[in-house]
Amino acid sequence: MTNRAMTHCFKHMRALIISLLYLNLLRISVASVVSTGNFNNDFFVMWAPSHVNTSTDGRERSLKLDQESGSGFTSTQMFLFGQIDMQIKLVPGNSAGTVLAYYLTSDQPNRDEIDFEFLGNVSGPPYIVQTNIYADGLDNREERIYLWFDPTEDFHTYSVLWNLHQIVFMVDSIPIRLYRNNADKGVAYPRWQPMSIKISLWNGDSWVTRGGQDKIDWSKGPFIASFSDYKIDACVWNGNPRFCRADSSANWWNRRRFRTLTRVQKRWFKWVRKYHMVYDYCQDYRRFQYNLPKECSLPKYS
Repeated sequence: MTNRAMTHCFKHMRALIISLLYLNLLRISVASVVSTGNFNNDFFVMWAPSHVNTSTDGRERSLKLDQESGSGFTSTQMFLFGQIDMQIKLVPGNSAGTVLAYYLTSDQPNRDEIDFEFLGNVSGPPYIVQTNIYADGLDNREERIYLWFDPTEDFHTYSVLWNLHQIVFMVDSIPIRLYRNNADKGVAYPRWQPMSIKISLWNGDSWVTRGGQDKIDWSKGPFIASFSDYKIDACVWNGNPRFCRADSSANWWNRRRFRTLTRVQKRWFKWVRKYHMVYDYCQDYRRFQYNLPKECSLPKYS
Protein backbone atom coordinates (compact mmCIF):
# COMPACT_ATOMS: atom_id res chain seq x y z
CA MET A 1 0.00 0.00 0.00
CA THR A 2 1.37 3.43 -0.96
CA ASN A 3 1.84 6.24 1.56
CA ARG A 4 -0.99 8.15 -0.11
CA ALA A 5 -3.34 5.18 0.19
CA MET A 6 -2.35 4.65 3.82
CA THR A 7 -2.98 8.33 4.61
CA HIS A 8 -6.38 8.13 2.93
CA CYS A 9 -7.23 4.99 4.92
CA PHE A 10 -6.20 6.57 8.23
CA LYS A 11 -8.38 9.60 7.48
CA HIS A 12 -11.39 7.36 6.95
CA MET A 13 -10.65 5.42 10.14
CA ARG A 14 -10.26 8.64 12.08
CA ALA A 15 -13.56 9.96 10.75
CA LEU A 16 -15.27 6.69 11.65
CA ILE A 17 -13.88 6.74 15.21
CA ILE A 18 -14.94 10.36 15.69
CA SER A 19 -18.42 9.53 14.42
CA LEU A 20 -18.73 6.59 16.80
CA LEU A 21 -17.57 8.69 19.73
CA TYR A 22 -20.05 11.41 18.80
CA LEU A 23 -22.91 8.93 18.62
CA ASN A 24 -21.92 7.47 21.97
CA LEU A 25 -21.82 10.91 23.58
CA LEU A 26 -25.14 11.75 21.97
CA ARG A 27 -26.72 8.61 23.45
CA ILE A 28 -25.37 9.56 26.88
CA SER A 29 -26.52 13.17 26.55
CA VAL A 30 -30.10 12.18 25.80
CA ALA A 31 -30.16 9.72 28.69
CA SER A 32 -31.34 12.46 31.02
CA VAL A 33 -34.81 13.78 30.36
CA VAL A 34 -36.60 16.78 31.78
CA SER A 35 -40.30 15.91 31.81
CA THR A 36 -42.89 17.68 29.70
CA GLY A 37 -45.00 18.60 32.73
CA ASN A 38 -48.02 17.04 31.00
CA PHE A 39 -49.45 14.02 32.80
CA ASN A 40 -50.99 12.76 29.55
CA ASN A 41 -47.54 12.56 27.92
CA ASP A 42 -45.39 11.20 30.74
CA PHE A 43 -47.85 8.88 32.50
CA PHE A 44 -50.67 6.50 31.71
CA VAL A 45 -53.57 5.30 33.86
CA MET A 46 -52.95 1.80 35.21
CA TRP A 47 -56.05 1.45 37.39
CA ALA A 48 -59.65 2.73 37.33
CA PRO A 49 -59.62 5.45 34.63
CA SER A 50 -63.04 6.64 35.80
CA HIS A 51 -61.39 7.64 39.09
CA VAL A 52 -58.56 9.62 37.46
CA ASN A 53 -59.24 13.23 36.48
CA THR A 54 -56.77 15.28 34.42
CA SER A 55 -57.00 18.99 33.61
CA THR A 56 -57.52 20.07 30.00
CA ASP A 57 -53.90 21.19 29.64
CA GLY A 58 -52.59 18.02 31.33
CA ARG A 59 -50.81 19.98 34.06
CA GLU A 60 -52.88 18.72 37.00
CA ARG A 61 -54.28 15.34 37.89
CA SER A 62 -56.30 13.88 40.76
CA LEU A 63 -56.99 10.38 42.05
CA LYS A 64 -60.21 9.27 43.71
CA LEU A 65 -60.96 6.53 46.22
CA ASP A 66 -64.52 5.44 46.99
CA GLN A 67 -66.29 2.21 47.88
CA GLU A 68 -66.16 1.17 44.23
CA SER A 69 -62.42 1.47 43.67
CA GLY A 70 -59.11 3.18 44.24
CA SER A 71 -57.01 4.46 41.33
CA GLY A 72 -53.49 4.92 40.05
CA PHE A 73 -51.14 5.89 37.22
CA THR A 74 -47.58 5.08 36.16
CA SER A 75 -44.81 6.60 34.06
CA THR A 76 -44.42 5.72 30.39
CA GLN A 77 -40.63 5.40 30.84
CA MET A 78 -38.36 3.54 33.23
CA PHE A 79 -35.35 5.19 34.86
CA LEU A 80 -32.05 4.33 36.50
CA PHE A 81 -30.88 7.18 38.78
CA GLY A 82 -31.91 10.83 38.83
CA GLN A 83 -34.37 13.00 40.72
CA ILE A 84 -38.16 12.94 40.76
CA ASP A 85 -40.18 15.87 42.15
CA MET A 86 -43.94 15.65 42.55
CA GLN A 87 -46.23 18.32 43.95
CA ILE A 88 -49.00 16.69 45.96
CA LYS A 89 -52.00 17.88 47.92
CA LEU A 90 -53.15 15.10 50.23
CA VAL A 91 -56.64 13.87 51.08
CA PRO A 92 -58.27 16.43 53.42
CA GLY A 93 -60.41 15.84 56.49
CA ASN A 94 -60.93 12.40 58.00
CA SER A 95 -58.81 10.23 55.72
CA ALA A 96 -58.35 7.34 58.18
CA GLY A 97 -57.63 4.07 56.41
CA THR A 98 -56.56 5.62 53.10
CA VAL A 99 -53.08 5.29 51.63
CA LEU A 100 -51.51 7.45 48.95
CA ALA A 101 -48.44 5.68 47.58
CA TYR A 102 -45.87 7.58 45.50
CA TYR A 103 -42.97 5.33 44.60
CA LEU A 104 -40.40 4.00 42.15
CA THR A 105 -40.45 0.26 41.49
CA SER A 106 -38.78 -2.25 39.21
CA ASP A 107 -41.77 -4.65 39.29
CA GLN A 108 -39.49 -7.69 39.46
CA PRO A 109 -39.75 -10.69 41.84
CA ASN A 110 -36.53 -9.50 43.49
CA ARG A 111 -37.66 -5.93 43.04
CA ASP A 112 -36.05 -2.69 44.02
CA GLU A 113 -38.41 0.00 45.26
CA ILE A 114 -38.26 3.48 46.78
CA ASP A 115 -41.50 4.37 48.62
CA PHE A 116 -43.31 7.42 49.90
CA GLU A 117 -46.56 6.35 51.63
CA PHE A 118 -48.92 8.95 53.07
CA LEU A 119 -50.98 7.35 55.81
CA GLY A 120 -54.50 8.69 56.28
CA ASN A 121 -55.64 9.88 59.69
CA VAL A 122 -58.62 11.15 61.60
CA SER A 123 -59.07 14.92 61.56
CA GLY A 124 -56.69 16.76 63.85
CA PRO A 125 -53.42 14.83 64.30
CA PRO A 126 -50.56 15.64 61.90
CA TYR A 127 -50.16 13.55 58.77
CA ILE A 128 -47.70 10.64 58.92
CA VAL A 129 -45.36 9.96 55.99
CA GLN A 130 -43.85 6.48 55.82
CA THR A 131 -40.79 5.79 53.68
CA ASN A 132 -39.46 2.37 52.78
CA ILE A 133 -36.80 0.82 50.55
CA TYR A 134 -36.79 -2.55 48.85
CA ALA A 135 -33.40 -3.82 47.69
CA ASP A 136 -33.13 -7.12 45.87
CA GLY A 137 -36.64 -8.06 47.01
CA LEU A 138 -36.15 -7.35 50.72
CA ASP A 139 -37.77 -4.45 52.59
CA ASN A 140 -38.50 -4.02 56.32
CA ARG A 141 -36.78 -0.61 56.23
CA GLU A 142 -39.70 1.60 57.27
CA GLU A 143 -39.31 5.05 58.77
CA ARG A 144 -42.16 7.38 59.73
CA ILE A 145 -42.27 11.11 60.39
CA TYR A 146 -44.95 13.66 61.22
CA LEU A 147 -45.19 16.45 58.64
CA TRP A 148 -44.68 19.90 60.17
CA PHE A 149 -47.47 21.50 58.11
CA ASP A 150 -50.98 20.65 56.93
CA PRO A 151 -50.37 18.84 53.61
CA THR A 152 -54.05 18.98 52.68
CA GLU A 153 -54.28 22.77 52.41
CA ASP A 154 -51.84 23.29 49.56
CA PHE A 155 -49.37 21.54 47.25
CA HIS A 156 -45.95 20.56 48.61
CA THR A 157 -43.02 19.00 46.76
CA TYR A 158 -42.02 15.43 47.58
CA SER A 159 -38.74 14.35 45.99
CA VAL A 160 -36.46 11.37 45.57
CA LEU A 161 -32.79 11.78 44.64
CA TRP A 162 -31.30 8.44 43.64
CA ASN A 163 -27.73 7.83 42.52
CA LEU A 164 -24.94 5.31 42.99
CA HIS A 165 -24.07 6.75 46.39
CA GLN A 166 -27.30 7.55 48.18
CA ILE A 167 -31.08 7.74 48.13
CA VAL A 168 -32.49 10.93 49.64
CA PHE A 169 -36.18 11.49 50.40
CA MET A 170 -37.07 15.19 50.56
CA VAL A 171 -40.10 17.29 51.47
CA ASP A 172 -39.92 20.83 50.07
CA SER A 173 -36.16 20.23 49.56
CA ILE A 174 -35.69 19.23 53.24
CA PRO A 175 -34.15 15.74 53.55
CA ILE A 176 -36.24 13.45 55.75
CA ARG A 177 -34.60 10.10 54.96
CA LEU A 178 -31.18 8.98 53.79
CA TYR A 179 -30.14 5.51 52.62
CA ARG A 180 -26.46 5.08 51.76
CA ASN A 181 -24.94 2.66 49.26
CA ASN A 182 -23.11 0.17 51.47
CA ALA A 183 -23.11 -2.66 48.93
CA ASP A 184 -19.37 -3.11 49.52
CA LYS A 185 -20.24 -3.95 53.15
CA GLY A 186 -22.85 -6.53 52.23
CA VAL A 187 -25.92 -4.28 52.38
CA ALA A 188 -28.29 -4.49 49.40
CA TYR A 189 -28.73 -1.26 47.43
CA PRO A 190 -30.90 -0.46 44.36
CA ARG A 191 -28.34 0.09 41.62
CA TRP A 192 -29.02 -2.23 38.66
CA GLN A 193 -32.77 -2.42 38.08
CA PRO A 194 -34.56 0.40 36.23
CA MET A 195 -37.72 1.65 37.88
CA SER A 196 -40.98 3.24 36.81
CA ILE A 197 -42.80 5.94 38.79
CA LYS A 198 -46.16 4.93 40.21
CA ILE A 199 -48.82 6.76 42.20
CA SER A 200 -51.91 5.13 43.67
CA LEU A 201 -54.67 5.88 46.16
CA TRP A 202 -56.18 2.84 47.87
CA ASN A 203 -57.90 1.26 50.86
CA GLY A 204 -55.38 0.26 53.52
CA ASP A 205 -57.60 0.33 56.57
CA SER A 206 -56.46 -3.13 57.65
CA TRP A 207 -53.21 -1.55 58.92
CA VAL A 208 -52.82 2.15 58.16
CA THR A 209 -54.40 4.19 60.95
CA ARG A 210 -53.56 3.10 64.50
CA GLY A 211 -52.69 -0.35 63.26
CA GLY A 212 -56.01 -0.79 61.51
CA GLN A 213 -58.21 0.28 64.43
CA ASP A 214 -59.61 3.27 62.53
CA LYS A 215 -61.48 2.12 59.43
CA ILE A 216 -62.46 4.20 56.41
CA ASP A 217 -65.62 6.22 57.00
CA TRP A 218 -67.11 6.04 53.51
CA SER A 219 -69.61 8.78 54.37
CA LYS A 220 -66.64 11.18 54.29
CA GLY A 221 -65.78 10.19 50.72
CA PRO A 222 -64.98 10.31 47.96
CA PHE A 223 -61.35 10.78 48.99
CA ILE A 224 -59.30 12.81 46.53
CA ALA A 225 -55.56 13.53 46.27
CA SER A 226 -54.20 16.03 43.74
CA PHE A 227 -50.93 16.33 41.78
CA SER A 228 -49.26 19.18 39.90
CA ASP A 229 -45.97 20.64 38.62
CA TYR A 230 -43.93 17.45 38.65
CA LYS A 231 -40.40 17.17 37.30
CA ILE A 232 -38.54 14.08 36.12
CA ASP A 233 -34.81 14.62 35.59
CA ALA A 234 -33.50 11.09 35.36
CA CYS A 235 -31.74 8.60 33.13
CA VAL A 236 -34.16 6.96 30.72
CA TRP A 237 -33.54 3.22 30.62
CA ASN A 238 -32.29 1.99 27.25
CA GLY A 239 -31.14 -1.48 28.29
CA ASN A 240 -27.57 -0.55 29.20
CA PRO A 241 -26.87 0.68 32.77
CA ARG A 242 -23.51 2.19 31.86
CA PHE A 243 -25.20 5.16 30.18
CA CYS A 244 -26.88 6.02 33.49
CA ARG A 245 -23.65 5.51 35.41
CA ALA A 246 -21.54 7.54 32.98
CA ASP A 247 -19.79 10.66 34.20
CA SER A 248 -21.39 13.16 31.83
CA SER A 249 -22.94 16.62 32.05
CA ALA A 250 -26.38 15.10 31.51
CA ASN A 251 -26.00 12.71 34.45
CA TRP A 252 -25.64 15.52 36.98
CA TRP A 253 -26.59 13.23 39.87
CA ASN A 254 -23.23 11.48 39.51
CA ARG A 255 -21.27 14.60 40.43
CA ARG A 256 -19.24 14.56 43.61
CA ARG A 257 -21.43 17.10 45.43
CA PHE A 258 -24.40 14.73 45.23
CA ARG A 259 -22.58 11.84 46.88
CA THR A 260 -23.59 12.97 50.36
CA LEU A 261 -25.74 15.61 52.03
CA THR A 262 -24.49 19.18 52.11
CA ARG A 263 -23.74 20.85 55.42
CA VAL A 264 -27.09 22.67 55.34
CA GLN A 265 -28.97 19.49 54.42
CA LYS A 266 -27.36 17.66 57.34
CA ARG A 267 -28.66 20.31 59.74
CA TRP A 268 -32.20 20.00 58.35
CA PHE A 269 -31.96 16.22 58.43
CA LYS A 270 -31.00 16.22 62.12
CA TRP A 271 -33.88 18.62 62.85
CA VAL A 272 -36.39 16.30 61.18
CA ARG A 273 -35.12 13.26 63.05
CA LYS A 274 -35.04 15.04 66.39
CA TYR A 275 -38.45 16.71 66.30
CA HIS A 276 -40.58 14.79 63.77
CA MET A 277 -39.45 11.16 63.79
CA VAL A 278 -42.22 8.72 64.74
CA TYR A 279 -40.64 5.37 63.90
CA ASP A 280 -37.19 4.17 62.81
CA TYR A 281 -36.68 0.49 62.01
CA CYS A 282 -33.10 0.81 63.19
CA GLN A 283 -34.39 1.45 66.72
CA ASP A 284 -36.95 -1.36 66.78
CA TYR A 285 -35.02 -3.93 68.80
CA ARG A 286 -38.14 -5.91 69.66
CA ARG A 287 -39.11 -6.38 66.01
CA PHE A 288 -35.65 -7.58 65.00
CA GLN A 289 -35.04 -9.39 68.31
CA TYR A 290 -31.93 -7.31 68.96
CA ASN A 291 -30.46 -8.36 65.61
CA LEU A 292 -30.82 -5.09 63.71
CA PRO A 293 -30.15 -4.94 59.94
CA LYS A 294 -26.48 -4.43 59.17
CA GLU A 295 -26.90 -0.93 57.73
CA CYS A 296 -28.18 0.31 61.11
CA SER A 297 -24.66 0.15 62.55
CA LEU A 298 -23.01 2.00 59.66
CA PRO A 299 -22.37 5.78 59.47
CA LYS A 300 -25.25 7.82 58.07
CA TYR A 301 -23.29 10.27 55.96
CA SER A 302 -20.30 8.40 54.59
